[in-house]
Amino acid sequence: MAKIYLISPPKIELNQFSKSLKNALKSELVPVFQLRLKDYENSEIIKISRELKKICHDFNSLFILNDSYKLALEAGADGVHVGDEDGSISEIKKTSPKNFVIGASCYDSRHLAVEAAEQGADYVSFGAFFPSVTKNSKGKPTTEIIEWCAEIMDVPIVAIGGINDKNCGPLVKSGADFLAVVSYVWQHPHGEEEAIKALNNQFKS
Repeated sequence: MAKIYLISPPKIELNQFSKSLKNALKSELVPVFQLRLKDYENSEIIKISRELKKICHDFNSLFILNDSYKLALEAGADGVHVGDEDGSISEIKKTSPKNFVIGASCYDSRHLAVEAAEQGADYVSFGAFFPSVTKNSKGKPTTEIIEWCAEIMDVPIVAIGGINDKNCGPLVKSGADFLAVVSYVWQHPHGEEEAIKALNNQFKS
């Protein structure tokens, strides 16, 4: 069954967001959380990371930092998520601690997915599958790429981009292992925990 991969908004206020994150994670349905902040100083990212990592571990969730391997190591993150311009996965693999998770954005590219897997990525992500208010994606994949990846590659697949409890069905049926969500959770009218539960319920149907 597919699982939920939760990503932060691009801008947060630490105290308030800590409460929101706890609300989401107390559902115990979120095995992975990624901190993805833009236009923050490195020192601020490390400070925020260390605080949010504690919350994630309290709820048995992995804490992944976006973009920077060096910052992820300094913050003690469980892993890093990299794009095609964020460094070599094989180089990160050589110098990373044991069990350090490396995820790779592959957009709508089969070539990037194969390359990432060959270099040792622990998962590959494709997107954006639907219009997204949080990120301008380089790719516009269809579910066909999930089916292809699930059939020929032995690496977990993350789908991302505008996903919610109303449109997630085809992604799950195609073989996505994780669905990454951002605004669907943080802007849900009934709160973070209800958003997570509503999405998870669709995985069972």
